[in-house]
Amino acid sequence: MAQPLAFILDVPETPGDQGSQEPSPYDESEVHDSFHQLIQEQSQWVAQEGLELQQREQEATGSGQQTLRQPEGTQSTATLRILASMPSRTIGRSRGAIISQYYSRTVQLRRRSSRPLLGNLVLSARPSLRLYDLELDPTAREEEEKQSLLVKELQSLAVAQRDHMLRGMPLSLAEKRSLREKSRTPAGKWRGQRGGGGVFSCCGRLRYACVLQALHSLGLALLSGLQALTPWRYALKRIGSQFGSSVLSYFLFLKTLLAFNALLLLLLVAFIMGPQVAFPPTLPGPAPVCTGLELLTGAGCFTHTVMFYGHYSNATLNQPCGSPLDGSQCTPRAGGLPYNMPLAYLYTVGAGFFITCITLVYSMAHSFGESYRVGSTSGIHAITVFCSWDYKVTQKRASRLQQDNIRTRLKELLAEWQLRQSPRSVCGRLRQAAALGLAWLLCLGTALGCAVAVHVFSEFLIQSPEAAGQEAAGQEAALLVLPLVVGLLNLGAPYLCRVLAALEPHDSPVLEVYVAICRNLILKLAILGTLCYHWLGRRVAVLQGQCWEDFVGQELYRFLVMDFVLMLLDTLFGELVWRIISEKKLKRRRKPEFDIARNVLELIYGQTLTWLGVLFSPLLPAVQIIKLLLVFYVKKTSLLANCQAPRRPWLASHMSTVFLTLLCFPAFLGAAVFLCYAVWQVKPSSTCGPFRTLDSMYEAGRVWVRYLEAAGPRVSWLPWVHRYLVENTFFVFLVSALLLAVIYLNIQVVRGQRRVICLLKEQISNEGEDKIFLINKLHSIYERKEREERSRVGTTEETAAPPALLTEERGD
Repeated sequence: MAQPLAFILDVPETPGDQGSQEPSPYDESEVHDSFHQLIQEQSQWVAQEGLELQQREQEATGSGQQTLRQPEGTQSTATLRILASMPSRTIGRSRGAIISQYYSRTVQLRRRSSRPLLGNLVLSARPSLRLYDLELDPTAREEEEKQSLLVKELQSLAVAQRDHMLRGMPLSLAEKRSLREKSRTPAGKWRGQRGGGGVFSCCGRLRYACVLQALHSLGLALLSGLQALTPWRYALKRIGSQFGSSVLSYFLFLKTLLAFNALLLLLLVAFIMGPQVAFPPTLPGPAPVCTGLELLTGAGCFTHTVMFYGHYSNATLNQPCGSPLDGSQCTPRAGGLPYNMPLAYLYTVGAGFFITCITLVYSMAHSFGESYRVGSTSGIHAITVFCSWDYKVTQKRASRLQQDNIRTRLKELLAEWQLRQSPRSVCGRLRQAAALGLAWLLCLGTALGCAVAVHVFSEFLIQSPEAAGQEAAGQEAALLVLPLVVGLLNLGAPYLCRVLAALEPHDSPVLEVYVAICRNLILKLAILGTLCYHWLGRRVAVLQGQCWEDFVGQELYRFLVMDFVLMLLDTLFGELVWRIISEKKLKRRRKPEFDIARNVLELIYGQTLTWLGVLFSPLLPAVQIIKLLLVFYVKKTSLLANCQAPRRPWLASHMSTVFLTLLCFPAFLGAAVFLCYAVWQVKPSSTCGPFRTLDSMYEAGRVWVRYLEAAGPRVSWLPWVHRYLVENTFFVFLVSALLLAVIYLNIQVVRGQRRVICLLKEQISNEGEDKIFLINKLHSIYERKEREERSRVGTTEETAAPPALLTEERGD
């Protein structure tokens, strides 16, 4: 806004400086020069008109009266007229100005080779500042001229550009419809006759309109159907409206985990389980009878199924030979390319982890861009109040849900604003730091004690008589002891951390949730690290000569099932029973709040168990999907019936990003390291599985390369790909570096955009100050002119007064 005002104070250029040729409307600098000239002409015209008005006022009031001085803080009429003639005041103020503005836009979009000169255009066809002030409006004839010019320019545009331009005009629907009808060229209208150029008949137009309406209705119905197919759409809206974005982030995270497991399961079913079901191996003995306990232990009749590693053969599945008993592999035909089951097993798990990693990094980057949005949060309260309502909502239930959502959103925003307005004193900060330090020491000691307890108990189980791994009916229940102990530790330790958190003076509920997440995460990582050592270190050494992969897969299955059972019991006794006791016995209306930190860490813990067991139990993602579906409905029902909204509402704008970050780096990265160690370092069992004859699982790739080299020159490029892209560690490091670079660049881009926005805000503030400065300058200039004019008028009156007095004396 300061630039047009600056032109008023500049020295006018002479017409000779601009050359003989008039500027084109596409040259930005010369267009600015033309605006400069127009503004100067406007200022001169306003100055002349102001002087004429002053002379008329003086004549009307008499020569003896002086012009009254304007009070302080007011502006002269000429200043107000020049300010009213600024582009920021004229554009959009009337329909004629709007048409002029969009005429200029259509001229710039057309960009034809034959461009009219600026001088040849009608002055009203561009955003002119001439003869436009607060008191005068464009006449109907000028508006018609502007409209006709705009119609001509719209006719020269493409249909898509024309519709986009009309849609963006701030005009009424009737005026837009009129402009669309007038800008429709005869060549673009539909013609009904085969050889002639006539327009559609009335029946043809009616049929065409009916077809368009049917297609439009079909598109809307399909769009509504796709939105209705979105899983848990209404349930998530209801949760967000009643409990806020903090509780909603838990269910959105659960939905994200469901998508990850579905993607991983699709790969495993297509390339591992499907081919193995199509070519079933020969069982070593009769199938055991199912007793029902297998649903908890995973042993028994589940052992010799596609659910676990030991069922998969090391044979080529499209060869006529079956799985040999001595462990040797089938020899492929010369020139053939068989379906190598060990290779498919290894590379499918690797590809699944790679795709999951890419998807996880993309989701984390997308969530980072959404939650840490570059837009400013200033004025978000007004935006929420005046711009949040969706006027397309017509149903009473949906409108009530939207009201609750807006009310909860406002509570969160106000709570966040109050936290910024009330900082803690220095003594309060010191007391808070001391309490945090003591609580952290106790929580770290608790996590260390739980890890030691798990290690001691697992060593006790290894040395016990049941450590042989046999699957007798009486010993299957003993397999649930370790998962039960670990589940109870995971269930009880977070409650202890929650009691310690209640003693800490946290100002922000967001900080309180983040601290609880960190403490629970340390506990889960300590327990999982101890279990990984127990499985790949101790169990592999103890179960020599047996299928230790099946035992690890069944152990992970038991941990997953036991985690779900304890979650159900915690929901029943921790939320339902507590609500009943609080309402019936204690006569309180307070319900328990939903513990976001503990529930989110339970989801991350279960997903980590799934990723750890994919190599040993390919069907484990299906079990995790069923568990997540049941968890969603159980948690949703318990939340709506037994829990209340947080007493201190807070805005969970970054929660999804934090959850995905924790899922990526501690959980997924730890599972990837665990599986890489199992593939490269641990020797597979010699009695089961697709890698029974190999020294390591990774050696299956080298064996496949030797087979490909013997198959013929047609597939000679595949050994090269395996040698330089799979075996070469440089490629792995390169891909990892690229992923880290993408994350780093995304963070830096967001930071750069924030910095640019801060600079733009500062520039806008400076331009506002420049505008005030120029307005004051204009005001002082016109005041000085008025003073000079009053002094000139006073001098003229004084010189004219003596002859009048002499005439009166002579008359006497």
